[in-house]
Formats: sequence, C-alpha cells, structure tokens
Amino acid sequence: MSTPDETPAAAASAFDDEAILLVGHGSRREKSNEQVRELAAGLEDRLEIPVDAAFLELAAPSIDEAFASLAPLTSRVTVVHCSLFAASHVKNDVPLAIERARATHDLEIDNGAHLGIHPALLDLLDDRAATVESELGVDRDRDDVAVVLCGRGSSDPDANGDVHKLARLLYEGREFDRVEATFIGVTEPTVEDTLHGLSKHRPDAAVVLPYMLGDGVLTQRIRDRTAEFDAEYPYVDALAGDPLGTDSRLLDVFADRWQEARTESVEMSCDTCKYKVDLEGYEEDVGGARAMLRALAHRDAHADREDVDDEPHTHDAPEKHVAVCTNRTCADMGSPALLEELRQAARDSEQCDPRITRSSCLGRCGDGPMVAVYPDGIWYGDVGAEDADRIVADHLDRDRLVSDLVDQIL
Repeated sequence: MSTPDETPAAAASAFDDEAILLVGHGSRREKSNEQVRELAAGLEDRLEIPVDAAFLELAAPSIDEAFASLAPLTSRVTVVHCSLFAASHVKNDVPLAIERARATHDLEIDNGAHLGIHPALLDLLDDRAATVESELGVDRDRDDVAVVLCGRGSSDPDANGDVHKLARLLYEGREFDRVEATFIGVTEPTVEDTLHGLSKHRPDAAVVLPYMLGDGVLTQRIRDRTAEFDAEYPYVDALAGDPLGTDSRLLDVFADRWQEARTESVEMSCDTCKYKVDLEGYEEDVGGARAMLRALAHRDAHADREDVDDEPHTHDAPEKHVAVCTNRTCADMGSPALLEELRQAARDSEQCDPRITRSSCLGRCGDGPMVAVYPDGIWYGDVGAEDADRIVADHLDRDRLVSDLVDQIL
C-alpha cells in the first residue's frame, strides 16, 4: 500500500513528462463531480504528478476532451479509475475512449484497474462501521452487530461477486455477528430483502454501509430503506453509515493502481469476465464485438433530464427506438457497420433524437440485416450501411416509410 512517505518527490521526478487522468462516472449533481476533482487534487499532491479529472458521462470534461487537453502538454497519460468494481464502464467504455485517444493523439496511454479489493478500503469500511456502532451505542465485542454492505448492483457477475468477496473479507478477523452483501438496484438480493432476512437472527444492531464514493440519490435511498426497517423491527437498532467520500485512504488505492498501470502489472478478472467466457445466463454477452457495441450504445443512453431524484440511472423513453439485429447472420451481412451509420446519421440530424441499439436475433435470418423501428412497428430488411441516411432522413425525421426496404408492418 502506498503512503506519502513511500512516494517522495525524488521518485516522482522520474515522471516529469507524465500526467494522470482520474476517471469518474459523472453526475448531474455537481457535488459528486467536485468530489472526483477533490480526489484528483489530493492524488496530485500525493504523487507530485499532474492529475486531471474526467467523466464518463453527465459531466465535463469528457474523457475525449481531457485527452485532447493533455495531448499538447505531455507524452504519457496513465488512466486511474474511480470505479469500485470492474463492470461495463471499466471493461468497455473507458478502453474504447482510450483507443479513440490513441488513434487521435500522439500519446502513450496506460490503463489502470478499478479500485477493487484493497486493504485500505477494508480499513475504511471498518471505520465507517465503528462510527455507526458509536452512534447506536453498541459494541461489536459485547453485542451482536450485523453489517450489511450495500453496493449499487450491476449486470456484470464479476462486479457483483466482488461485493460478496469484500463483505467476507470485512467479516474475517472482526467480531461482527455476520456481514452480508446486498444491492440497492439492478440485481439481487435487495437491501430490503437482506434486512428482513437479517431480522430472523435478531441481532442487537444492524449497521448498513453504502459502498459508494458519493453521497447522492442512491445513498439516501439506502438510508430510507434502513430507517423503514428500523421502524418495522424495534428489537433491532438499525442505522446507515456514510459512503467512502474523499477519505485519504482512497489516495492509497489510487497510487497503487497508478503504479500497477505504469509498470504494466494490471490484473483483470478475465477468467470470469462475461465478455470472454461463457457464463450461465450471460452467453449472449460473449465477444469483443458485443462489448464494443454495448460501450458505443451506452454513451448516448442517458437523456438530458433535470430531475434524477427518483431513479438516477433509468433512461427516458425515446420518441423512436430503432433496434438493429447484430446476431451472427445479420452481423455477417454487415449489421455492425449499419448500426454505426444509423447512429452517425441520427447524430447529424437536427430533427430526431432516437434510441438506436443492437438487438439479438429478430427471427428473420437470411432476410437481414434487419432493422425494427418502434413504436411504429416497421421492420426493414436487407438493409445496408448505405441505407442509413435514408432511414434517418425519411422515417426518423419525417415519418415517411422507406418503402423499398419494408419487410413487414406490425
């Protein structure tokens, strides 16, 4: 683990022509974005190397913009992630942005790993739990204290599995009655179900730890669910703690991840990556092309909404949804190129703002590439990349069918 004493200025001076790009998710809540910038400033003080902050979405600067700003100033950039676990942002979105930067700028770019499992994070969680115990007036050494570690939840099994691993490591060697992993969204078990199940063991106290960086919508939801449980089960004192915030121990983890990337010693969980191996229930995600398409689609997934209090990661319904089959047969006939041409044509249009996504098999193998437009219920067949401009200009812009491509009308 890195400490300020272990990273003196003399060591940093060897990296005069290098910068670090700290990549956060991005939020419409400027407080969360400022947290990433504060961490970037702290990391710069720690390593004595220039550190800029960038965001995947919803905030500025974007990763592309940050690379463009750094390119005239340095020859080497190391990307350090704020992501807690390796889900699609780490596996797809950031690598895609890095490849674009490598193709555009004369930069050597090292890509670091996510924060992951780290002793400093376990120490931080232990302290967060101790703070809640103090507020509740309980002591894990004499009382039955249960801990609920609550992550955001992901569609990636690696990320969800690491939450369970972190929970187990927090339990090991500590006098907790139990430590259970749970999630506030996307996957199960939900925090509500976990707390209700916990009540059967009748602990003296339930300490709920939001495993997130920022204090926003999701952390407040965790507090609300915990308060509801506390009111429903008066024999269990329950209270939610604070997220990770800008604790200086995060800088220890960032410094280690920087060193790993800089020395080409980054390790990723490739043996259980849903994009690399067949995992039960995730077979359709296997393959680099699918990962790339998912990353390209996600960049435009979040609509420009003002109010994100209810569900910050839901996506507003588009006026039109265009599904392009990228299953094997259609892919062999050129549907990936068609997908990107449609997206580019839609971006160039000032008349429409559709959601254009890939689809698995639409059941018209041999008649493709297939394109389905909803809510209109129009299916186009034998569509080539050269037809993308017509579909956008006629159908999406003006609600006029491209009649020679119509396969069926539902």
